Amino acid sequence: MILRSILLVAASLLSFALADVEVTSPAAGASLSGLELTVEWKDSGDTPKLADLASYQLFLCAGGNDADDYIQLATLVTTGDFAKGNSVTATLTAGVGGNVQNAYFLKFISAATGGTVVNFSNRFSLTSMTGTFPAAVTTGLKSVTGTKGPATQNNIQSAQNPAAGAGGADAAPANGNSVYSVPYTLQTGTIRYAPMPPRAPTKITAKAASPQWPTSAYTVYKSNVGTPNAVTTHTEVLTFSVSSREATVAAAAQPTDAALQKFLNRWKD
Repeated sequence: MILRSILLVAASLLSFALADVEVTSPAAGASLSGLELTVEWKDSGDTPKLADLASYQLFLCAGGNDADDYIQLATLVTTGDFAKGNSVTATLTAGVGGNVQNAYFLKFISAATGGTVVNFSNRFSLTSMTGTFPAAVTTGLKSVTGTKGPATQNNIQSAQNPAAGAGGADAAPANGNSVYSVPYTLQTGTIRYAPMPPRAPTKITAKAASPQWPTSAYTVYKSNVGTPNAVTTHTEVLTFSVSSREATVAAAAQPTDAALQKFLNRWKD
């Protein structure tokens, strides 16, 4: 019985293997000069294939391997299309970071049906950087050994892979079948999800306007705090539709002359 349960779990995991973006360049431990960064990647070989992913965002990061120990220094690609090839070249700004060995890595956020998958490259060095790192990055780098980047984050849902919770980066809901069911104020990832807009009623009944959702928390910044923690919002696609057909009831007959004259007679002085 125990063996059968193990086999069922293994089968469910295999049926929803993640289509990882495997970065092939820069290679692990590479030392790159200049401000032109060429990124190359390939399909990891798992299913669904890379071609099944809709789009991607690409960021240059630095720091440790934990979410609180690294930051996104620069957005290299805002809306990428996997169908356009397996490489991209971006221009870097020398002042965004320091010249520290193996401090840098790449972050792919790929959109797919049911959520997102976040992949990280191995670490590499950028010797032409002239800036300095924030304290959080410097502290995070002290815990790094080797060239391995952060672990993959699987936020794609399916019947075989229910969501794990709303607490992690780009996390999906713990209760429900859609990332759009998590209240906006509880989401913490770089991609946020908004529910389907409500259908307009046939008549207005409200006497006063009121918020539909609770307000989001905010912080008044007095200095530069770096990259925003939310990059974009995906709104659930409308699923309702409207159809029409020709009336089956015949139109009323035109009034006769006698009926019209009777109506006019009502207005005689």
